Amino acid sequence: MHREVSRHRQAKTAAGSLRVELDESKVDAIFAKLDQCHLPGVAVGIAIDGKPVYRKGFGLASMELPVMLSASIRMRIASTSKHFTCLAYMLLCEEGKAGIDDPVGKHLPELHTVSHRATMRQLMGNTSGLRDVYDVFVQFNETYSGYGGVSQSVKSAELLELYRSIDDVSAPPGTAWMYNNGGWLILSAAIERISGQTLEQVLRERIFEPVGMYSSLLRRSDNDFLPNSATQHSVGATGSFERLYWGLDNCFGAGAIVSTIDDMLLWLAHMDEPQVGSASTWAVMKAPQTLANGTSTGYGLGLMLDRYRGVDTVSHTGNALGGNAQMLKVPAAGLDVVIMSNRQDVSSMLLANQVIDACLPGLKAAPEPYSGPFAAGTFLSPTTGRVIQLFGKYGRQIASVGGSELPMEPDDQGEFSYVELWKDPKQSLMLKGDFAQPAAVRFKDFGNIDECVRIEPVTQADADVIAGRYRSEAIGTTATVSMTDAGPRLTTVGRFGSAVFDLECIASGIWRTKPAKLPFLGGLLSFDRAAGTFRFSNYQTRALVFQRIP
Repeated sequence: MHREVSRHRQAKTAAGSLRVELDESKVDAIFAKLDQCHLPGVAVGIAIDGKPVYRKGFGLASMELPVMLSASIRMRIASTSKHFTCLAYMLLCEEGKAGIDDPVGKHLPELHTVSHRATMRQLMGNTSGLRDVYDVFVQFNETYSGYGGVSQSVKSAELLELYRSIDDVSAPPGTAWMYNNGGWLILSAAIERISGQTLEQVLRERIFEPVGMYSSLLRRSDNDFLPNSATQHSVGATGSFERLYWGLDNCFGAGAIVSTIDDMLLWLAHMDEPQVGSASTWAVMKAPQTLANGTSTGYGLGLMLDRYRGVDTVSHTGNALGGNAQMLKVPAAGLDVVIMSNRQDVSSMLLANQVIDACLPGLKAAPEPYSGPFAAGTFLSPTTGRVIQLFGKYGRQIASVGGSELPMEPDDQGEFSYVELWKDPKQSLMLKGDFAQPAAVRFKDFGNIDECVRIEPVTQADADVIAGRYRSEAIGTTATVSMTDAGPRLTTVGRFGSAVFDLECIASGIWRTKPAKLPFLGGLLSFDRAAGTFRFSNYQTRALVFQRIP
């Protein structure tokens, strides 16, 4: 069946007018590999001018039951939840009960004073600079993040208590963009305190029910039973699927919403002519925030404002443990796309891009994938302590910043940008000197420039020097570096659980943590022998200090 809808809107790009073409066979082909009856998959929805034109499921809702995914089955949308929580707070602002630029201390004065200077707007725009307690939890508490299930017991209210003792920040408020689920924990707690209701009630009564999203709700626990719900499928160490839970209440307002394709298509149509939230509220929600250095973040209030192949998009992805979701609008074409996956090894974000490719033939040509040569080396910033590793892997150029590996591609000027985050580059790097073995790297981080110089790997790591016990009072965690037959190992014990990491020396005094489970976790340890400290850093946490103890 071929279905074509022609439109002639002027896009604010060189693409000119955008014509939407929906050929179901082309869209079906994108998901053909997932169209099977023995493995989990994805549910997909497409709408044009707010009218659903494609609603399908591919794969099983659960590997334990012969039930296929569909547009009406509940699935986790994870961080796509964020803009709903932002809207809940903005509705309180409309009622005069709160202000968008209220300092955190106004609503939660019991938190450490270091958090009081951040504003509610900065929480919703990922520019607060505060520590992310969710990241701290999953990094140092493998007992829960690795196994979850019946041991799931930690509540976000308990994690909120960490903000009473954390006495430093990753960056001064308003100076850096850093993805921070902990900001939504503070925001969620403020919403409950101001409204006198649970966040579940606020979302249901003020957003979901008025819009008609009757299958959507905030679901904190994975241990309960919710009718018409798909199962999440994580990938285990052997490559097989298994069931894992975060071991906490699914990041509360940062990521605990479940919804359906049908509800989310209804929501995307509502965003064009909203009945919940004033025009001014939505204008603020969709406006990218600006850092102190004058750089636009490309991120509004829980919404990403980006460009894909020359056209503006509004979106937000979400990554659950065992699945993910993508919600995306192309306003100039009136095109809405929602994809939800219940398997960890499939990217809803990349699939949504393929749907756009199939439906919008008038876009700028996609660049050819970069296939080398690849730069290599380890680089250290003498100013910030940031560590960057460059290497080729799986036929792609990889940049590891704080231990998080992401593919990068160069533009016409040789500036490398991440290919699976913003298409409109916000973080990039320039190589200095020889391409294959650069002498330095100039890292641009949302307008903040960091010069990183090459450091050479050590031929033999002196692990005995770093062995010992360390403590971070701020997060209540003790870390022990010890020698084992397999090599140096880091073991952490905190108020919520413990974790074990193997250590790999990448340069003098710099070690990479490698968790036994969930390989996307971990980071870098930078040891200062004179001070008797190490600093833990990754993509979301910067320079968290542990002090040596007897």
